[in-house]
Amino acid sequence: MASGLLALLDDVSALVKVSAASLDDVPTQVAKTTSKVSGIVIDDTAVTPKYVVGLDPKRELSIIYQIAKKSLLNKLLLLSPAALILGFFAPWAIPPILMLGGAFLCFEGYEKVHSMFSKSHADAGETTGEGMEVITPEELEKQRVTGAVRTDLILSAEIVAITYATVADTPLLNQIVVMLAVGIFITVAVYGFVGLIVKADDIGVHMAKDRFHPQVQKLGRGIVKFMPKFLKILSYVGTAAMLWVGAEIIAHGIPFTSHALDNLEHSLADVPVLGWLAKVLVSAVGGLILGFLIERIVVLVRRLFKR
Repeated sequence: MASGLLALLDDVSALVKVSAASLDDVPTQVAKTTSKVSGIVIDDTAVTPKYVVGLDPKRELSIIYQIAKKSLLNKLLLLSPAALILGFFAPWAIPPILMLGGAFLCFEGYEKVHSMFSKSHADAGETTGEGMEVITPEELEKQRVTGAVRTDLILSAEIVAITYATVADTPLLNQIVVMLAVGIFITVAVYGFVGLIVKADDIGVHMAKDRFHPQVQKLGRGIVKFMPKFLKILSYVGTAAMLWVGAEIIAHGIPFTSHALDNLEHSLADVPVLGWLAKVLVSAVGGLILGFLIERIVVLVRRLFKR
């Protein structure tokens, strides 16, 4: 009886040691995964601020908090468990699902580009408003949050998929801990920085007050003047990022296009920045073309249903 109990304790001790050794490697794996998804993190950071532009400044942080909370819940309670289940039972299903998400990003990115340059969009601002839908600030805020969460869901799915691929060969406990750690760290980092961006003008106004040193006041006024231009540039970057990331997700799901992108980057390996820029530009243009084709299909389907 005693020998059996000692054997059981030895087994438990061995299991604990193995788990501890596995968990010791978690920080390294988290750092490795974070570096791999840095491009998507930048895209997420660039896309989000445009969802609070034009809304009540007093509600900006509240809106960002709502988006961040839903983003974190999606990563922890929806995407991570789904990745673990699919990775165990049907790993072949992950790439097609990601490609569908990439196609949606291309479609949404194209629609934003089209709205920037279309004549009808420009003329819309000159109309008297007849026939336009009037919504309350609360409804507009709800629409913005829904749109931001929908876009974030796709970017988060890509982050979770890359994280899972990084730890797929490790023990289950290690996979769970790394995916939770990456999800929490990236969400806090992205939305913390987004909050800083959207409130930078308020910080500038505070710095420009008379009680501060003249140099501090000057810096504060400079921040206030610069932020509207910065947010406008960031909205363009966010739209381009949607096209770039969406197209790259799809490209990596197709062997031919994946190899073509890798070969393009390797051909400019002597100048890494140039290679990266070339890949981004090709992906963004490809995403714009793909978004246009998807938009045409959507329009055709809508017409058929109307008939």
